[in-house]
Amino acid sequence: MEVFDVAIVGSGPAGASAAFTLAKENLSVVIIEKDSLPRYKTCGGGFAYRGRRKMPFDVSQVVEREFYKLDVFFDKEGIHITPEREQPIISMVMRDEFDHLLVEKAKEFGAKVLDNHKLTGMSFGEHITLHTSNGDISSKFVIAADGALSPTAKHTGWKETRYLIPALEYEVEVLPEDFERLSKQVRLDFDAVPLGYGWSFPKKNHLSIGVASARRTKINLKKYYQKYLETLGINEVVKEELHGFQIPLSPRKDGFVKKNVFLTGDAAGFADPLSAEGISNAIYSGNLAAESIIESALDSEKAGVLYEEKLAASLLPELKVGSFLSKLFYENKMMRNLLLKKYGVRICEAMTDVLMGDREYPLDIKQQLKAKFKKMIF
Repeated sequence: MEVFDVAIVGSGPAGASAAFTLAKENLSVVIIEKDSLPRYKTCGGGFAYRGRRKMPFDVSQVVEREFYKLDVFFDKEGIHITPEREQPIISMVMRDEFDHLLVEKAKEFGAKVLDNHKLTGMSFGEHITLHTSNGDISSKFVIAADGALSPTAKHTGWKETRYLIPALEYEVEVLPEDFERLSKQVRLDFDAVPLGYGWSFPKKNHLSIGVASARRTKINLKKYYQKYLETLGINEVVKEELHGFQIPLSPRKDGFVKKNVFLTGDAAGFADPLSAEGISNAIYSGNLAAESIIESALDSEKAGVLYEEKLAASLLPELKVGSFLSKLFYENKMMRNLLLKKYGVRICEAMTDVLMGDREYPLDIKQQLKAKFKKMIF
């Protein structure tokens, strides 16, 4: 049996980006995908500029629309803010086309792709053997890029320590006059769902409309989706396709490397805790895992240490601050709304800078907010 340097489970942004980086350095790489490619992937499809600007190749051929302005609503407080930039804040993609482009780019450098190979188990010895529905694959390293449910993580022995929230996403066709009106704006409505938000993302010929609760509570999201359609002024739906999914809004608490298996993207819990945008951090973590393996010269112990160090130096502090802001944003509405009324534009501009990749979440955010809140009260 051929032994690959790295086997990657999952052909999404994390997996395909890791494959591209590894294959470019002449490592033998195989991507294992359970479905036939290209395949549909449940996702709002909003790709933040912070991720797009770091791509090693142009992805414009799979971008359906670009938006240079956001419409952000806090309806219960009557707040409407519209940050704008010279570069597209959010680019709209359909994940089947976007992911397939990344996979094809990895293939250009020699990455092998095995689709219709569903992972059924794993054996650990001198090498890792991945048992799939279409035979076994052996490798020195495995990168788990198989999403929120991550069978790879389960087979390797990780317990569930992430914080997962429920979301519904609909691919919606509406009347031509409604599409003409709604296709001009990316819209985010906070409080459209208790402790959550709704979004309207215009694609080429339809809308991706979704609702999510940022807290793991028992909630009828379908009811709030129907209410959100009313908010958007949609009285008639021509066609809609429902997709339910979970978004991990916190990283795992028991590490990201085990038995030469590296967790990335949603499998690791790397979605932004405040915005729930996951594509950018998926790509970033996939590249970090690949770089760690490359820099270690395939030394398993060194590679694991490198990856954990890279995460601790960059992504994990960001996610910690994002988690704090998420709790403030969704759970402490009194303080949030006081801050928004006085500093709303400044806060949204700062958040837009994060989406653009022009700044990171400030690590001293608690001190900053305390100082602002004191100033408002006294």
